[in-house]
Amino acid sequence: MGERGKSSNNHGERKKGMRRKDHKGSRGFDGDSNKRNQSGGAPNVKPASKKQSEFEHQNQFVRKEIDPETSKYFSEIANLFDSNEVELEERSVICGNALEETRGREYEIATDYIISHVLQTLLEGCELDQLCSFIRNSATVFPAIAMDRSGSHVAESALKSLATHLENPDAYSVIEEALNSICKVIVDNPLDMMCNCYGSHVLRRLLCLCKGVSLDSPELYGAKSSKALAKRLNLKMSQLDDNTLEIPHQGFPDMLKYLLSGLLNCSREDMKYLQVDQYSSLVLQTALRLMLKQDEELLEIIPLILRCNSTNKKLEGFHIETNVAKEILESMKDNSFSHLVEVILEVAPESLYNEMFNKVFKNSLFELSVDRCANFVIQALISHARDQEQMGMMWEELAPRFKDLLEQGKSGVVASLIAVSQRLESHEHKCCEALVGAVCSTNESRISIVPRLLFLDYYFGCRDKSTWEWAPGAKMHVMGCLILQGIFKFSSDHIQPYITSLTSMKAEYITETAKDSSGARVIEAFLASNAATKQKRRLIIKLRGHFGELSLHTSGSFTVEKCFDACNLTLREAIATELLDVKVDLSKTKQGPYLLRKLDIDGYASRPDQWKSRQEAKQSTYDDFCSTFGSNKSNFPKNTFVSDTSEDAYQEIEVKNTRKEIDHHPTSGFKRHREEHAKDKDEPFAGEKRAKQKKNKTSEATDKPKLAGSKRPFLSGEMTGKNRHSNKLRI
Repeated sequence: MGERGKSSNNHGERKKGMRRKDHKGSRGFDGDSNKRNQSGGAPNVKPASKKQSEFEHQNQFVRKEIDPETSKYFSEIANLFDSNEVELEERSVICGNALEETRGREYEIATDYIISHVLQTLLEGCELDQLCSFIRNSATVFPAIAMDRSGSHVAESALKSLATHLENPDAYSVIEEALNSICKVIVDNPLDMMCNCYGSHVLRRLLCLCKGVSLDSPELYGAKSSKALAKRLNLKMSQLDDNTLEIPHQGFPDMLKYLLSGLLNCSREDMKYLQVDQYSSLVLQTALRLMLKQDEELLEIIPLILRCNSTNKKLEGFHIETNVAKEILESMKDNSFSHLVEVILEVAPESLYNEMFNKVFKNSLFELSVDRCANFVIQALISHARDQEQMGMMWEELAPRFKDLLEQGKSGVVASLIAVSQRLESHEHKCCEALVGAVCSTNESRISIVPRLLFLDYYFGCRDKSTWEWAPGAKMHVMGCLILQGIFKFSSDHIQPYITSLTSMKAEYITETAKDSSGARVIEAFLASNAATKQKRRLIIKLRGHFGELSLHTSGSFTVEKCFDACNLTLREAIATELLDVKVDLSKTKQGPYLLRKLDIDGYASRPDQWKSRQEAKQSTYDDFCSTFGSNKSNFPKNTFVSDTSEDAYQEIEVKNTRKEIDHHPTSGFKRHREEHAKDKDEPFAGEKRAKQKKNKTSEATDKPKLAGSKRPFLSGEMTGKNRHSNKLRI
């Protein structure tokens, strides 16, 4: 959505959300800006763009011209609404009368570049009966409207308006009838709409509406969410780790099954093209995410998408034939198909995941890991490993090639393997040693392991690695820092080389690391680890004189807080003194008031002796707590007072920031160029929201609606008036 030029009817100014603009180099609002090629070099796979162009050529509607009287009528309505002189009751009447004028001409009016804006306003302001009447009247041409550049916005507005009425229980049956009229037309010929850049977007919104989830959830539109990245790298705290979709209303489960049944009711040859088409692939991804944790349905849907044979699940289970496995492996290097397989691995039931791992991926992990598209699939595969046995097989194939993966810029695969090693508690020491061997040669000192990981791209980009030195002023490598964060989650027995390397860095290097947004998280991860107290204080001492400067930065303020919690009374007093010197400037920052309050800087300024006594009492209380309730397996840092109440919220904010950095980093292993990626919204500072978040934790768990009703075969149910055909792509 963006501004567009003024028209002859002076409709250049429109309400927010009503303006749209073609982006240069894209195919509309759903264009894929990914630089990766569509076919990805996969053998025996035809380019999806050619197939789509055939669809568009064969499905062009003959559009009648709008008469001047109709144009003038809607222009007057637009001017009336823009004047803000219409009462709410009058507005509803005007919307109803105007929608009645569209009867029999829905397609022509909805696809008009100017009038379509007015029609969007009418659909947003009309009553439910008027809205549903318009949808039923336009049902026969709804797919054509949805596949038009302007009409797609009208179709989306209609669906959004329907969603706003779902809070009223009495409206459920009326809305279901309107949706039924649309779905019946779509399933008669779904392939054209699935492969259209505009139609696929509307279709995904329709699927979300039928499921009962938010129509604006970025995860359902192809975006790799911050939460997904956090889970993949074990960065998310347990209470934030939730895979379930938020369902604000009950949705229309029968309608969803009917619609998905029609979308997937195509030949194997048709599905071959749907897999690699960038728009139909997104539709399939959305459908899979909507069926998360519904294993019975997924065991029917996924084999159809992968073009596999599915046997009797109760007797023999799911299996992939050898020739199909080969086709899947070859297509994995395609951009769209790689995205689709990522989602399949995320939602797949255990039996299906195991079959895919053994039949498709086993013995091909490294080959796929170095591919520019398939390496993301391998990251998803590793992240969802089920047990230590699978971890062991992945280790055998990938660990000896760590250095090759890092040299080729596929550090995301290494990070995923380290994360799953920590999650499954398998091969932890071996992972740490393998990484050391990949970054430092046998005859080299291990003292440089941390600096090289901090500047991973600079180090491996250096021709003569033996002469590489610290790169002052350069931005630290995001994925290298994420790898180090994962390393410091291991037991200190496994990571002594990393601890020694970090604590042996020069004071100016430690300070520069703390000032970098990614590097600061490495220091925080080290301070939160179970490394020895003396080792932590050795690092903190090197930051003396810079705590005031660090506290003025959002990321640095959390590092200061972690240092304060990890050090003794003498160092705490030194930190408080430095913060007192910058108190005025610090109080003006977003994070400053919380940090000043948390460290009680005012108390230190007014009564330093009492402040010291309180700090000693806090430390003594925490030591008693650890001695009473602590365990050898606890991950609590034994030398700190309390676990940070803002850590969970801060973790979520930092993951969002990390996602942004990765999206813009030239060599990041997780980089994905997608136009449909949603921009992360700014979050409030964690400390200001921590009380509200704790209050809402229990209510969120109890407010989620429970889906009731007995299950039936997903693709076998019949609906009254249903008309399904086996559609084949026209070549």
